[in-house]
Amino acid sequence: MKKNILIAAFAILSLQTYAQVHTPPTSTKAEVHQVVGLTDVRIDYSRPNMRGRLVFGDLVPYGRLWRTGANMNTVVTFGNDVEIGGKILKKGSYAIYTIPKVEEWEVIFYSDVNNWGLPEKWDDNKVALSTKVKPVGSDRRLETFTVDVNNVNIDYADLEIMWEKTIVPVRFKVPTDNLAMETIKETFDGPKVVDYYAASEYYYLTGKDMTKALNWINTAIDKSGDKVPYYFVRLKSQIQAKSGDKVAAVETAKLALVLAEKANNLDYVKINKDAIKEWSK
Repeated sequence: MKKNILIAAFAILSLQTYAQVHTPPTSTKAEVHQVVGLTDVRIDYSRPNMRGRLVFGDLVPYGRLWRTGANMNTVVTFGNDVEIGGKILKKGSYAIYTIPKVEEWEVIFYSDVNNWGLPEKWDDNKVALSTKVKPVGSDRRLETFTVDVNNVNIDYADLEIMWEKTIVPVRFKVPTDNLAMETIKETFDGPKVVDYYAASEYYYLTGKDMTKALNWINTAIDKSGDKVPYYFVRLKSQIQAKSGDKVAAVETAKLALVLAEKANNLDYVKINKDAIKEWSK
């Protein structure tokens, strides 16, 4: 009998020690990672839901500092310096605070990211950058608070704060050209085939010197020997077309088509056929 009592007591104690109640949080954690040009952008934040509530002008009052999310700070991390509203924001991590208004929002990047909601004591010296942004109405009703990076381009993107039927797009520019040109100059001390291709592609995409772009892709093709990738030849045809030499571009595209067919890459087969048709007009 005593033995049974001891076993039962031990079982109860074990349950009390190890059992935990797991319930879902009302505001779920989210992470965003986006590369813009050559710059890593990361966002860590919590996502509250509307749950039938009126958000802006009620749950989130106009004209008052808002934590921009829930729980711990909404934090954005830029891997390089970025430009916002004509001002430079140094690379690093920042809490995002906002002051919503009907016609205009103030978006604040705050250097102290370790706050639960708003800082206990606001410090203007920790405001790394603030900017004014006009909100945009959305036809779609967003139940869950969302922060994302959209409209991604080589040189810029929009950090978008979205909830209810409101989108606040914060345009930031990244130093892609400076970073790319630095790597091109550094790498060409001893370039590899792929470096010539990458430099040529970058010049083509950004509309720089097409003569240099053509020289580099020719070098990449020459150095590839008997194993020329079909996308190398495809890029050469694009550069020729962009330079206005569509006759040469068609002939090069035909070579790229043959290589794509050998590689059984149906996407590139179609791309080259379409290009030949377009440039032959």
